[in-house]
Amino acid sequence: MAGDTQDIPRLELEAVIGFNGHVFSGLRVHPDREHLIYPLGCTVILKSLNDGKQEFLHGHTNNISCVTVSKTGHYIASGQVTFMGFMADLIIWDFKKRAIHARLKLHKAKVEGLTFSPNDKYLVSLGGQDDGSIVLWNIESKEAICGSPASAQSAGHCFTIEYSNHSDNIFISAGNGTLRVWELDLPNRKIRHMECQTGQLKRVVKCIEIPEDDSFFYCGTTSGDIMKVNLKTGLLNLCGPNKQKFSKGVCTLKVLKTGKILVGSGDGMLTLCSSDNFKAIKKVQLEGGVTSITVRGEGQQFFVGTDAAQIYRFGYTDFKEELISTSHNSAVNDVAFPFGSSELFATCSKDDIRVWHAESSKELLRISVPNMTCNALEFMVDGRSIISAWNDGKIRVFGPETGRAMLVIHNAHSMGVTAIAGTRNCKRIVSGGGEGQVRVWDILQDCSRHVVTMKEHKASITCINIKSNDKECVTASIDGACVIWDLVRFARNQMVLANTLFRCVCYHPEEYQIITSGTDRKIGYWQVYDGSAIRELEGSLSGAINGMHVSQDGRHFVTGGDEKLVKIWDYTEGEVTHVGLGHSGSITSVSICSNNRSLVSTSADGAVLRWRFPHPSSS
Repeated sequence: MAGDTQDIPRLELEAVIGFNGHVFSGLRVHPDREHLIYPLGCTVILKSLNDGKQEFLHGHTNNISCVTVSKTGHYIASGQVTFMGFMADLIIWDFKKRAIHARLKLHKAKVEGLTFSPNDKYLVSLGGQDDGSIVLWNIESKEAICGSPASAQSAGHCFTIEYSNHSDNIFISAGNGTLRVWELDLPNRKIRHMECQTGQLKRVVKCIEIPEDDSFFYCGTTSGDIMKVNLKTGLLNLCGPNKQKFSKGVCTLKVLKTGKILVGSGDGMLTLCSSDNFKAIKKVQLEGGVTSITVRGEGQQFFVGTDAAQIYRFGYTDFKEELISTSHNSAVNDVAFPFGSSELFATCSKDDIRVWHAESSKELLRISVPNMTCNALEFMVDGRSIISAWNDGKIRVFGPETGRAMLVIHNAHSMGVTAIAGTRNCKRIVSGGGEGQVRVWDILQDCSRHVVTMKEHKASITCINIKSNDKECVTASIDGACVIWDLVRFARNQMVLANTLFRCVCYHPEEYQIITSGTDRKIGYWQVYDGSAIRELEGSLSGAINGMHVSQDGRHFVTGGDEKLVKIWDYTEGEVTHVGLGHSGSITSVSICSNNRSLVSTSADGAVLRWRFPHPSSS
């Protein structure tokens, strides 16, 4: 029932917050100059530069490892990673139809690089280190023409490939101690290579850039210098800069129409340098290592992507950065809407909490706590504070408008704070820790007071929910128990036991039932007053359920987990009504906004997805 998702209606994806900046040259501007193209998880995102609208190309089964666009703009190609021993797909997309033109399989485990020939005749693909081969594909017939090992056995792995600008028969491959110019011999269905001569120079090349006239090409190396090689003879012409090398290696290069070169390095520096000696003319420091540079039109404007999941826009004349997109670059652990509001929501991750405007997906506020991970967060009902649980054992309370720290409770839990909830009257916080203790805190003007510690659980607390009258709460733990506590007597009322690691628990809005879920993939309904089981549903086909939320009218609830599917359930029927496909990492948390218009899901790959909620409230 929950398994057969084929004929179940799909959830409509409204917006995606996220950008995988770890894909080298993954950020591209389409030749129509109106769309940014970039990967996130297993989705290729097309974002309009005019109005910011997003479209999504779904088809990959695992994380995308490379993206390229053909010169004409008719096609996009993307390759993915997969598991050892399996074939990794590469997909050619028809840009106009927003549909799959061809799905090609020949590489094992990973597609490392892709490049189109200048006239859209061929696509060359490069396999990852477990594969090590180059394959030339005919785009029209959707078949492989020929293939070859990418580098000699004595050399290292190949990392990048690039087609020449004018000939459909010539392309270049480069990597660890290997640099080759390839020529296609179509009548014999062979590709023949010429080894480039770099003399005593031993380099690991991460990127290739060929200027418009095809006379030379440039190679960016991990040593932080750039090699200029003659394309016809394969001889090294120049290597520089001699003194000021690019820190942490050259990750990406772009030659502009003026002949100057944009260099993105691993330390986050974007440099404009001259092509004759690679001396820096202008520099800008960005957040995270620069992994993509893409030019719009003639180069008056260009976009830069970094591995801190930031996208910047630059004008050539003023060379000033403008941050146009930002997102988490590590797993998002929790999401929360303010009580009674649907306009904004907060997410938490390693190093920070971010508050987002729901409609525009713009980041409104970032609260940074370096080198710490926020495990859970919640808005207090009065909207005046965000309470958060951190892995250093502290509870931190912040102002939602300023991001100012209002209160820090030190040593709240000995093994990190793992779950948190605030009472409706905003006077108390209930927290759970990695050691299994549940603690209650009084929140006073500028300080806190520890009220009581309740010890029943044997392992980490994963979820806390407080009843609307503030007199009872339920806690879930990975010890296989959910405990319903009396918050007046601070004693256990009921205990629910199951052979699972509980990940989430929710009160039904009428508060006579709770629903639970966890690693056994089952969704359990339980009576609150005696802890008896009412029913059990098969929640997912594979993997744990990590997040769950009940809509305010109590008619539906949403689940998400390691299956990477967002599922909407009818509460009374126990049937799945809608399924959302879009995440490529395990879903970590889900939340429905209070007006039942949309829901937000977060995942372990740093993505935040906003979906249209299919059952608007009847009121």
